[in-house]
Amino acid sequence: MIRVLFFAQLRETLGSAGTEVPHDESATVADLKAFLMSKGDSWQQAFSNGKVLCAVNQTMVQDDEKLCDSDEVAFFPPVTGG
Repeated sequence: MIRVLFFAQLRETLGSAGTEVPHDESATVADLKAFLMSKGDSWQQAFSNGKVLCAVNQTMVQDDEKLCDSDEVAFFPPVTGG
């Protein structure tokens, strides 16, 4: 299983702090996003803008990052600051 966490606006949009998905549904971060988007309209809205950032095991990654069983994947909106 892969543990998936949602932060900030994503958490609010999805109404969830996280979920778990089978590893075979998500070979890469892009596959995981596609799987999550298939869960319904709010999921599509959350991930469709292409600006969602991702960290796997607390390391920033791109969509082509391969996932392993027991990974922790965190999704969050772009961070701004000054």
